[in-house]
Amino acid sequence: MHLILADSELELNPWNKRELLDSSIHHKIMRRKHFSMRRGRPDIVHFFLVVAMESILNKAGLLRVYVHTRNNKVIYIAPETRMIKNYNRFKGLMAQLLREGKIASDERLIWVEEKGLKELLNELEGKKILFTRKGRKINAARLHEEMENDVICIIGGFPSGYFLTKGLEDMVDAIVSIYDGMLTAWSVAMEAIAAYERFKFG
Repeated sequence: MHLILADSELELNPWNKRELLDSSIHHKIMRRKHFSMRRGRPDIVHFFLVVAMESILNKAGLLRVYVHTRNNKVIYIAPETRMIKNYNRFKGLMAQLLREGKIASDERLIWVEEKGLKELLNELEGKKILFTRKGRKINAARLHEEMENDVICIIGGFPSGYFLTKGLEDMVDAIVSIYDGMLTAWSVAMEAIAAYERFKFG
C-alpha cells in the first residue's frame, strides 16, 4: 500500500528560512501579509507520519509513505524510519530537509525531491483512491472492499479547502468519502491503513 499526504501545508518560513512556517506561531505576520490561514500546518504532517509509521502495516513491511507539499516537493520516508515524536524536533528536521534537500544522519531514511503529485502518481503502480468529502459515500467498515494488492491512497494534508493540484480527480481510479463531516488527515490515514490490513490479513 502506498499512502500519500497530498498538497500538504509544509513549507519554510519565507521570513526565516531556518524554520518552518507554523500558523500557530506566525499567525500575526501571516494575517498582515494576507497569507491563507490554511498554510503553515506542519502539525498535520507530524501526526500523519506518527500514525502511519507506527502502524502494524508498516511494521509488516507493507506500507510506503510519501508527503507531497504545496510547493511540489515530495518527501520519501523509508519504512524502517523511526519517526520523531517530539513536535519541535520534528519541525527542525523537516526545516533542514526542505532547506538542504537531505538530512545528513538519515540520508537513506528520509529524502526530498522536486516533484509534482502527478509525477509521483505516475511512478506508482496500483489502484489510485482519492479521499475527499466530495467523493462517493462509503461506510468506513466496508472500505476494505475498495482495496487491491497494489493500492495508492491519497489524503489531503491541509486543514480546510480543497486540493491545490489541478485535475487530480482525473488522475485517480476512485474518489471516496468515508464520513459526512470533517476528519483529520491522520484519522483518514488510520482508516485506510486498517482497511488494507483487513484486506490483507482478514
